[in-house]
Amino acid sequence: METSFGLFLLSAAAISLTGVMLPGPMTAVTIAKSYSDKNAGARIAVGHAVIELPLIVIIYLGFGYFIFSAQVVKVIYIVGGLALFYLGFRLFRSCLIYQAKPNKLGNYNIGEVVGLPSSSLVTGIVITGSNSAFYLWWVFVGMPLITRAADFGMPGIILFTLVHWPCDLVWYEFLSVITFKSRKWWTERVQKTVFTICAFILIGFGVWFCFSAFL
Repeated sequence: METSFGLFLLSAAAISLTGVMLPGPMTAVTIAKSYSDKNAGARIAVGHAVIELPLIVIIYLGFGYFIFSAQVVKVIYIVGGLALFYLGFRLFRSCLIYQAKPNKLGNYNIGEVVGLPSSSLVTGIVITGSNSAFYLWWVFVGMPLITRAADFGMPGIILFTLVHWPCDLVWYEFLSVITFKSRKWWTERVQKTVFTICAFILIGFGVWFCFSAFL
């Protein structure tokens, strides 16, 4: 039993990493926020956990099927899609209207006017809560993992959570540090291009989620 539980935790870690590494809204906002905050990724991961940890508890207690009912999922798609579209539009508009000036180090900084919440932790909460793909992952991948973890009782759920969340933390912090350290090579044009791409990622997912609600 110990061996099978160990293998389960390894598989859970591998599955969690493949999920978190898929490009999406969280990746986009992590890159955008990390230009001016080296540890934005860690704060975003904490915000992500604010939504994710209660969701794990809810699924474990057997209420997951109610939350993921067809009517609730449709609302999540529409509200989340509109929220992502709005944030993406604000980010894109900021890139258009703001004229960045180099600081003493020669770097350009528009991090405070990109249209995202000023707090990286709040950004993690908002983007996670409005990301329909996040809920889809828990429907098709997360729920089976929790069901398997529940076979080992409460220790199984706790250890699963302690394996899953650090995958988010490590990946987003890695993106954050890489982005922050590379900013010395970013010209104003490069910065605006990167932020514009991030904006269109948010807008694209927002449109897709809203459209998917009626399929």
